[in-house]
Amino acid sequence: MYLLPAIDLKGGQCVRLRRGDMSQATVFNTSAGQQARSFAREGAEWIHIVDLDGAFAGSPVNVAAVEDILKSADVKTELGGGIRSLDVVKMWLDKGVERVILGTQALRDPDFVKRACDMFPHRIAVGIDAKDGKVAVEGWAETSEMRASDLARRFENAGVSAIIYTDISRDGVLQGPNLESTAALAEQITTPVIVSGGISSLEDIRECRRYADRNIAGVIAGRAIYEKRFTVSQALSVLKGE
Repeated sequence: MYLLPAIDLKGGQCVRLRRGDMSQATVFNTSAGQQARSFAREGAEWIHIVDLDGAFAGSPVNVAAVEDILKSADVKTELGGGIRSLDVVKMWLDKGVERVILGTQALRDPDFVKRACDMFPHRIAVGIDAKDGKVAVEGWAETSEMRASDLARRFENAGVSAIIYTDISRDGVLQGPNLESTAALAEQITTPVIVSGGISSLEDIRECRRYADRNIAGVIAGRAIYEKRFTVSQALSVLKGE
């Protein structure tokens, strides 16, 4: 199981939201590149990036900040937020992003995901953000009638490299991840699932590791790291069973 420390970008700065509310953004670092270097120094091999402004705008916004991350740290990155066309997918991959995360567009146009996977094999992930088991879209501003598990199953044979599952009710509030609902979804598919939302302590990281045999492959942590509840290196040690 691997760790993905998170960098959420708003106005070029590293922020954390509470339950996806853009009006409740806390700035933790004004330099995205500096934050990425810090994560890399502690041993991170992946960084999870979200262009929050892009998610709401429907197209990339924080391009300069992402470029700063890419040139500042020699790590793999995954990026979501405002990726609604194959041209934008190609732009990010050409810039050096390892894989892009499709969210709103995956719900609106499942065929788009298949086309992206065919064009860019092993470099497309799908982000499923759920509230009470239903998929949220448009930067979490709307909730659809689609069940998260049904959407995940749609992409079973599309060639998606990972499903990033976020329980919005837990995101940014340090209440612990909703591992049972994540595992329930993960066990219905073969695509590896990455858990996101609610990580608050090393015990939460330890608990995630116990779900490794239930198709949970990675864990994203944000606010807890920024608030110094644990370090990247401590979390990596726990995931290695040390």
